[in-house]
Amino acid sequence: MNNRRKRGHFTTASVIVAPSRRLVHSPLMTLRITFVLALVGAMYGSGCRATERPDGGTGMLQPESETPALRREAHDGSVVDLRSLTKPALVYFYPKDDTPGCTTEACAFRDVWERYATAGVQVVGVSSDGNDAHRAFAEKYKLPFPLIADEDHAWAQAFGVTTRAGFASRVSFLLDAKGKVAKVYPQVDPGMHAEEVLKDVAALD
Repeated sequence: MNNRRKRGHFTTASVIVAPSRRLVHSPLMTLRITFVLALVGAMYGSGCRATERPDGGTGMLQPESETPALRREAHDGSVVDLRSLTKPALVYFYPKDDTPGCTTEACAFRDVWERYATAGVQVVGVSSDGNDAHRAFAEKYKLPFPLIADEDHAWAQAFGVTTRAGFASRVSFLLDAKGKVAKVYPQVDPGMHAEEVLKDVAALD
């Protein structure tokens, strides 16, 4: 009987003590889980409320909307002025540099870049990362297009792109050469998006 009690006592103690040892590292684990959940939420835009745009509208810009009057220096020192574009452009928002989905999307544009150049299409990537992160990202993957540091979320707000925990949703806007939004891509497949846009550019007037 005593042996059984002792075994029961130690068994119970092991169940109680083991988790308490794991909890020693729980703050770090909690931070990691929180970051991952926030990033996933940003990628899919779930639970985000409509964004109020500077023009007074809500939600994302739609086809035939005027291109926002946005101008900013990119990571490579070039200046992107959306209202002065004379050829079609894709402005694509993404959550964060050098994360799996964002890397897949950026590299997909890079891999077909000659076809974009032939079609006369400019690509502009936008995220809330700063220019230092953008430069490291572009250098690591040899990205041939400008990246905009939207740390103040001015670009996301102007396009009506929702943000979650500071990360922009993965949304793209195809702009025509006449200063209008030609097409909106609210649900982007990172690996297929570059090819999808080329097909739509070919259909522009």
